[in-house]
Amino acid sequence: MAEGQSDQGTNNTETSDNVVDERTVVELAYRPQSADTLVGLRVRERIKWTGLLLRGAFLLLGVGQWLVSTVVRGGVDVFSTAVFLLVVLMVWGYPRLQAAQVQRLVGWQGEYRATVSPAGITCRTDHNTLIQKWSVFQGYRETAGHFVLLSRDPNIMCLDVLPKRGAHEAGDLERLRAILDQYTPRV
Repeated sequence: MAEGQSDQGTNNTETSDNVVDERTVVELAYRPQSADTLVGLRVRERIKWTGLLLRGAFLLLGVGQWLVSTVVRGGVDVFSTAVFLLVVLMVWGYPRLQAAQVQRLVGWQGEYRATVSPAGITCRTDHNTLIQKWSVFQGYRETAGHFVLLSRDPNIMCLDVLPKRGAHEAGDLERLRAILDQYTPRV
């Protein structure tokens, strides 16, 4: 405390420059689930067509191989059918495996508390804090149960998935949508 000053009668509130308007801050609290990550991966896939095209080509080649072997042999070949089923399983299961892996990485940290404000997104757990400014994101997409924020890098390697179930009050989702619209575009 400065010399000659007393803390009696002073209010320890922040100055008006440091006060954040409560209407411009939304707090979410949630436990991440693999379904959340799967939604984020699907959104990324729809925006970045490369993965979707590769999976489609892989599936098309599997179907073609199965059809050719069936026509050439004049009947269903067990090996070709097994390879075809493996391809279908891989195309269907790969995003789910990715989501399960992400869940193993983040799920042990417990509850996530995300704060969305004009400064960016701050996500806290009992073990870490991640602060991201709006300049990190190229945009966001809203789904039925989530807001998915996509990173600016060309491969969209980073996703932030904010589940709507984490909102505390009814008006939080409208405020969150307004903040996202103000600081990052819909993609």
